[in-house]
Amino acid sequence: MPESESQSRRGASERYSVTLVPPAVEAISDLTESTGLSKADVINRAVQIYAFLDAQKRSGADLLLREGDGVPERLHIV
Repeated sequence: MPESESQSRRGASERYSVTLVPPAVEAISDLTESTGLSKADVINRAVQIYAFLDAQKRSGADLLLREGDGVPERLHIV
């Protein structure tokens, strides 16, 4: 059975040109400075994290963040 185009492209890199809003530009700048990663690495990781969180949310999982006081807070990603 032949692979679909999307399956055959999974291993291929793609180049995108996007316009980012100022808060995203600032977040990327902050992350490149604090992590030492390149802008491309920061953006790649952000997309992968978003995909993971979206999949968890779609499967019915609750997304919780536990603050320093130990109290969990439910995250709402819109």
